[in-house]
Amino acid sequence: MSSVPDEGQIYPPREDTFFLLRLAQAEITPDDIVLEVGTGSGYVASSIQDCRMVVATDINPHAVLSAYARGIQVVRTDFIAGLRRIFSLILFNPPYIPTRPDERCDDWLEYALDGGPDGRGPLTRFLHLVPDVLIPGGRVLIIISSLQHFEKCEEIFKKTGFSYTIAGHEILEDGEELRIYRLKKG
Repeated sequence: MSSVPDEGQIYPPREDTFFLLRLAQAEITPDDIVLEVGTGSGYVASSIQDCRMVVATDINPHAVLSAYARGIQVVRTDFIAGLRRIFSLILFNPPYIPTRPDERCDDWLEYALDGGPDGRGPLTRFLHLVPDVLIPGGRVLIIISSLQHFEKCEEIFKKTGFSYTIAGHEILEDGEELRIYRLKKG
């Protein structure tokens, strides 16, 4: 692979990206060590300031190159594999578009979009993994779409041991609602 990312294979900043950044900036404290999982273009991670450190991950090699070019400490990994429990704030805009197997594109951009048949596959997997890197008392800000059915996602939060509050919500032009949930373990 070349050292120049294929921008067509990277999730570009969109309404959900800007929404996550706004709420993250309001949430961050000077002592936070922040992890953005699935950074895509690196727009959110590169815009975060006023904290101890920001690290990002993505499985997509094009996204990793793009984020690195923005000056981000970025790790190419699947979700959080290989990381340690040092993060006090974790940001995640999971792939949430409900996708049947026959709708898959089989390219790198697919990792940013494919939420599995019900849109909740990556969310569920993330919630099982994130306690391995979140410090006690840490928080998670995660975007959930009305396409995923809020009540079903809230049930998954509870089943995986997270308490939650709704940190904010927006309605997109097409009528889709986005919520950002603040999760805490326990």
